[in-house]
Amino acid sequence: MLTAEKKKKYTIDDYMLLEEGAPFQLIENDLIMSPSPNSLHQALVFRLGHFMLSFLEQQNIDGYLGGTIDVVFDDGNVFQPDVAYVSPARKAEIVKNQIYGAPDLAIEILSPSNAYYDLRQKKDIYEKYGVKEYIIIDPIQETAELYALEDGLFKLQQKAAKTELLHSMVLAGFSFDLQKLFR
Repeated sequence: MLTAEKKKKYTIDDYMLLEEGAPFQLIENDLIMSPSPNSLHQALVFRLGHFMLSFLEQQNIDGYLGGTIDVVFDDGNVFQPDVAYVSPARKAEIVKNQIYGAPDLAIEILSPSNAYYDLRQKKDIYEKYGVKEYIIIDPIQETAELYALEDGLFKLQQKAAKTELLHSMVLAGFSFDLQKLFR
């Protein structure tokens, strides 16, 4: 098994030597360890997944929806977003045992151990590789921010508070009620 102390720059080859379920992501060639998500974080992931899956089934959309799956961007960046969505048109192209390339939509839920990475480094990589929509959920402030890719850069499209709806641009017609999310 790989130990984090032996190298200063890691690659996907090193990452793949980790045991399945190891609490690491590869961010800018660094192995970043995250503790297990707390109960609120997990509840939010399940609720978001439920909202999205219900919408996809109602609309008969056969995209890929998942969480805690490796998203491989390049040799030095392998992320595990809390929720990832890939459109039906791209599903067969990029979803294998992992997602190879940018999902259409990535959602991250902030926690004290990961907020810096989600707000800075991961956001920059999502932008660089063309994730069309990036949603950041802040469980402490009970807010959500939706960034959409425009001309290769993320632009804040919506910031929603607990009493508001957040409207996806990638999944036309999909929105979720933050009050139900943060209940």
